[in-house]
Order: sequence, then C-alpha cells, then structure tokens
Amino acid sequence: MILHDYFRSGTSYRTRIALNLKGLAYEQRSIDLRTGAQRSQTFLRLNPQGMVPALETIDGVLTQSPAILEWLEEAYPEPPLLPAGLNDRAQVRAMAALIGCDIHPLNNLRVLTAVRALGADQAGVDAWAGQWITAGFDALETLVARHGQGWAWGDRPTLVDCYLVPQIYSAGRFNLLMARWPGLQAIGEKAALHPAFIAAHPDRQHDAGG
Repeated sequence: MILHDYFRSGTSYRTRIALNLKGLAYEQRSIDLRTGAQRSQTFLRLNPQGMVPALETIDGVLTQSPAILEWLEEAYPEPPLLPAGLNDRAQVRAMAALIGCDIHPLNNLRVLTAVRALGADQAGVDAWAGQWITAGFDALETLVARHGQGWAWGDRPTLVDCYLVPQIYSAGRFNLLMARWPGLQAIGEKAALHPAFIAAHPDRQHDAGG
C-alpha cells in the first residue's frame, strides 16, 4: 500500500495510526499542502478532490479517512478498531464522528486559510479553532468517562483514539490547555508511549519541519 499524506494533516495522522495499529506495511509519499502539491495534475488523478490522505491499494485508490479506516477494519479485522456489540460499534463510530465531523473540519488548513482571508490574525484563528475544539472536547470528556477504561472506549485503542490523538495534537497548536479535559489528556499521555501512535506522530514523519 502507498499512503499519500502530509505530516501535519490530522486526517493523515489518524490514518497512519490505524495502519500502525493493524501492523500493516505501507510506503509514504508526501503531499506538501503548503506548496499546493495537492493541486498538481499528478495528485488530482489519484484524488480529484485534491485532499489527503489517499491510500493506493491493489484494488485502487481510497480517499476520505473515515472510508479508509472502515476499509482497513473490514480488510484487516485483527486487531479490531471496533468493539463486537452492534450498539457499542455505533457508539464508537459516533464518538469518532464527533471529532471527524464537528471538530476537525473547522480547524483544517483550508478552513483556517479562509478565516485568515476574512481578516483574522493568529489570535482570531486560535479563538475560532478553540471554540469548536472546546465544545467537542467537553462532550468527549463525558463520553470517555462513561465508556473508557484507559482508552476512549474500553481498555484498548479503538477508532475513537485514531481520531482523538491527532485532535489533541491540534489543540496544542491552537494554545488550548488539555488540563480542562483530564480524561482526554490521560489518553494523549498513554498514546505518547504506544509504538503505533509514536510512529504516526507528525514529528516522526520524513516531511516534518520542511
């Protein structure tokens, strides 16, 4: 498999975590969003939307990280990222969607570029991102207290943690203090010691700091 990603992209980060948790080998090819590489004709042939990640498989190219993670779960069911029970699986998906639908899209690069174009300075950008992260994390803190046993759901990493850990990283970039959410902070600290999460971290990627 070939993963076309960008080191600081939250959706790329969550995909790397899932691939690593599954123990899968993959080649990485950097798409530098800062230089507009996602708009090159070469990349647009892979993903006409011009967004990362894109995962090349023997059966074709997959885009949109939620679809990629669900495909990984179906194609490589062990170790599972979803619990066994039908309702439990729905709850895990809902917690992941809280991040993937209601937090992350409002603090990704193209949205923040648009916010800046409307005249916001860095403090304004931080405030914009912070309000959506705070609202989502407040709800997640309650859900993790209800369902977590060391991780966001239960006692092993699941789909939720693939989404959550990159969003914790983003929260730091917008100067939010995780002490407000001790349950989420504890998951972030645990992930910092887990090999799959360590290898996926933006600072560990070959295109970091360029």
